Amino acid sequence: MSMDAPARKSGFSRFEQLRYASEVLRTEGQAVIQLADRLSEDFLDAADQISTCRGNVILLGMGKAGLIGQKICATLASTGTPSHFLHPAEAVHGDLGKITRGDLVMALSFSGETEEVLRLLPTLRRLEVCLIAMTGHPESQLGQAANLVLDLGPLHEACRLGLAPTTSTTAMLSMGDALALVVSRNRNFSAEDFARCHPAGSLGRRLAQVDELMRKLTACRVADESQTVREIIVQTSQPGRRTGAIMLTGPTGTLTGLFTDSDLARLLESGQDQILDQPIRHVMTPAPRTVSSNSSVIDAVTVLAEHKISELPVVDSNNQPVGMLDITDVVGAMPAPVPPPEKSPENPSSERPGTLQFPPAVDSSKGNQ
Repeated sequence: MSMDAPARKSGFSRFEQLRYASEVLRTEGQAVIQLADRLSEDFLDAADQISTCRGNVILLGMGKAGLIGQKICATLASTGTPSHFLHPAEAVHGDLGKITRGDLVMALSFSGETEEVLRLLPTLRRLEVCLIAMTGHPESQLGQAANLVLDLGPLHEACRLGLAPTTSTTAMLSMGDALALVVSRNRNFSAEDFARCHPAGSLGRRLAQVDELMRKLTACRVADESQTVREIIVQTSQPGRRTGAIMLTGPTGTLTGLFTDSDLARLLESGQDQILDQPIRHVMTPAPRTVSSNSSVIDAVTVLAEHKISELPVVDSNNQPVGMLDITDVVGAMPAPVPPPEKSPENPSSERPGTLQFPPAVDSSKGNQ
């Protein structure tokens, strides 16, 4: 059908669409379950080869298999395994130079007969690299040439025409995820390692250390606890965006208390103006909750959330202030609130308006009650 031609009406009802979509999901899900039951020593051997690879893991694949290869490559890289994707068609036009001895190649082809992939086999043999084939046909040319085969087994595409790569690519993706995570565990890949690979975005903020996100001491308000409230308010003003708290220290420079904008508002609302000229230690929050500069942001966020506070002083091993973590600095790392279930007037038990409600299964052992 021409791309410009109007779509033909198929008489595909909404109910039939949902049923077909459900069949697609069940077909692909069942394929993954069967794949889990098919895992063998070959999978462990492949994981060992990748875990001990001194070079890079190179992913190869054409079309949809190539797109899955790119995702597997990204998963390997983000979990501690150096990896790159190489397009087979580009490889034969010079990019084969990206593969060197010591690398490992994983080729994805469900049929095992993809021409562009097979064209690379002589070069891979000359380089003496380990070749792992991910295919549904171990007896194929690719399977026969590989050092190891990750057998996807006999699969039927979820597409009603049996043509669009669906079940096969789902199986490839799942196998790749399992392989990458087993290898990651073999390499003792830690949360700290993960943080180094994901420095940006909300994920990076959650995995970072406090000293990476805190406001440095020069940008914070710090004062001696013996000074009056009025003196401190006047002397500790900061240009630009500031935290809503003042860290207070004792004679040795250790943190002794915290005084927030909310504390000042309460004093003014109570009409106790004379307190403004008394030492701030009388109205500060003594021994406030703190976090060390080398703590993880996750730990700091937990403290902020559990105790419903907005500012968290950051201290060194001597309990001397080195910075301040404001809730606005870590808002992207805060846990998302779980909204309560919405109830519709017609069905108070429904979780979301518009959600299809299926009748509960009948327990035949209880009969009609």
